[in-house]
Amino acid sequence: MKKVIKLSMIAMVASLVVGCATNSDIENLQSQIDGLKTSVAQASSDAQSAQAAAASAESAARAAQSAAEDTNRKLDNMFAKTMRK
Repeated sequence: MKKVIKLSMIAMVASLVVGCATNSDIENLQSQIDGLKTSVAQASSDAQSAQAAAASAESAARAAQSAAEDTNRKLDNMFAKTMRK
């Protein structure tokens, strides 16, 4: 009976030693987490820059559309004047 208890204790200690993470494992995981945080922050910054660029492009497109419509209206007026003569 004592032999069984000793063997089970040795097996338990061995499984704890093998199953536990070492400090280097934890430091490695922490450095990976820190790297991911940096990547996420960069991706967020890139997304904000892209959103700002898209808003600027949309504004420029609206201005171009307005200018084209204004030019078309002027051309239509010029054409109408020439047809009246």
